[in-house]
Amino acid sequence: MNTANRYYEHPARFSGTEWQARVQLAAMYRIFAYLKWDEGIYNHISLRVPGEPGFYLMNPFGLHYSEVCASNLVKVNLEGRVVDHSDWPINPAGVTFHGAIHGHVPHGHCVMHVHTTATQAVCCLKDGLSFSNFYAAQLYGKVAYHDFEGITVHADEGERILASAGDKPVLLLRNHGPVVIGATLAQAFSLMWLVNRACEIQLASQSMGPVIELSTAVLEKCVADSLNFDPKYGAGEDVFAAFTRLVDKVDPGYRH
Repeated sequence: MNTANRYYEHPARFSGTEWQARVQLAAMYRIFAYLKWDEGIYNHISLRVPGEPGFYLMNPFGLHYSEVCASNLVKVNLEGRVVDHSDWPINPAGVTFHGAIHGHVPHGHCVMHVHTTATQAVCCLKDGLSFSNFYAAQLYGKVAYHDFEGITVHADEGERILASAGDKPVLLLRNHGPVVIGATLAQAFSLMWLVNRACEIQLASQSMGPVIELSTAVLEKCVADSLNFDPKYGAGEDVFAAFTRLVDKVDPGYRH
């Protein structure tokens, strides 16, 4: 048995399906660290516990993303109360909209929030995201906005964030950063990849002069042709698998 497989031997207190979800979510935290999408100990990726819609997993507050592993992820209910035992607390800012989304959006199995420089910069722009590049074109019609209210630690803002998101999988918190909602962990990753790259290209292109605008017909075609949203093509599963192999080479300890 190789080192990576050894970490699949899960503790008896977790079901097999929960442990698998924990390993996958821990891998995603390591992928975010690898991509430099982490924000120290802040921001969040949350994932519903399979078969338990009233509970989700999120990162322990105080650990860097490179320290997150399957066993130290924290299981919480929709109100943000820790279930069972955890050696670490959770960040209240991760409950306000994560719990609201997991509790009210049927397909909202995974929620991601980052503060990368490019995405936060675009969230600070008056006109927001420009649908003028390859990546942004695939997000046409899928982006909503929510006005800045301060640090997201007040439960009532969760309801307003839900209202702002509507049926859109990408919500740009103005002056703050993006939130993506995925039907799977892999799909959410694909969405965040599109958002981050779209913002990076936007900042680079707009810094040099006027951008070439794209027609509505072309934008709609890009969305229809994007493999990031089609379950038939994995909706990001192949990309997630590739990055998981990368972080396994660095340190498979997240599987512990």
